[in-house]
Amino acid sequence: MRLLLTGATGFLGAAIAKRLMSDANHELVLAVRRVLPGHVLNVKSVLVGDLSAATDWASALSGIDVVVHTAARVHVMNDNATDPLDAFRKVNFEGTMALAQQAVRAGVRRFVFISSIKVNGEETMPGKPFTADDLPGPVDPYGVSKAETEQALRALSVETGIEVVIIRPVLVYGPGVKANFNSMMKWLSKGGALPLGSIYNKRSLVALDNLVDLIVICIEHPAAANQVFLVSDGEDLSTTELLQRVGNALGVRARLLPVPAILIKFAAGLLGKHAMSQRLLGSLQVDISKTRELLDWAPPVSVDSALEKTARFFLSQKQF
Repeated sequence: MRLLLTGATGFLGAAIAKRLMSDANHELVLAVRRVLPGHVLNVKSVLVGDLSAATDWASALSGIDVVVHTAARVHVMNDNATDPLDAFRKVNFEGTMALAQQAVRAGVRRFVFISSIKVNGEETMPGKPFTADDLPGPVDPYGVSKAETEQALRALSVETGIEVVIIRPVLVYGPGVKANFNSMMKWLSKGGALPLGSIYNKRSLVALDNLVDLIVICIEHPAAANQVFLVSDGEDLSTTELLQRVGNALGVRARLLPVPAILIKFAAGLLGKHAMSQRLLGSLQVDISKTRELLDWAPPVSVDSALEKTARFFLSQKQF
């Protein structure tokens, strides 16, 4: 089977490429935006430039059976775009649909789209996790762009017959993770104290290895066609539990002060940090029973094992 992987140099894309390049059953073609200094494209790589409505995918799609699309304009905390929704739509909607439409014309059989849990929303109530069949409830521009793309891809599937598989990951962590997860490891490694010792929320996360495993399953599994799947590690953690277990993985004791969540929320509001407090204090859980049952899939890697692998890489880089 011949596969095209977009976003091949990204955090997720690189992990998928590593997994598939060792699989003799798949011939992998990597689509990349640009050649990095000192990097030489191999014969199975195609330079396509930026993802947009004008991108020409003809050379990349020749002879391809399945597209795995991870490339996107990702969610950022402080977006400097004049019109963030328009910026996300140009890449995530227009760019993706141009690829999907050209894939149809090239005879591609299946299109695996990596979406986001933000299509469901930002927060869940206790004991009421998101499910794959919930009505979308995106809040921010990134989530809206992903939801609109999902809807258009499903319509394209009905119109043309191309199989569409949609996967909505929660927060992904693993070796090389950046942003808030990396900042958390740096702080804990330095022995910094945090006022997060009494947080009783529940949040779903997914290890990079678990997400990659599901994506590989969805490339060929017959039952995956035209379905939406949520994915997590299958074990939800409070912010306090996560910090403690990351500390253990790093070989340090997490210094967590038992400050009531209501006081943290009040202080964050005064500082204009509502979104940050929501992520630290609120719950976001997903129900992966559909993924488990329809695909006969279970997360192959435990939370603690994945955290240890993440911590080992972090410590090896001496980032703190």
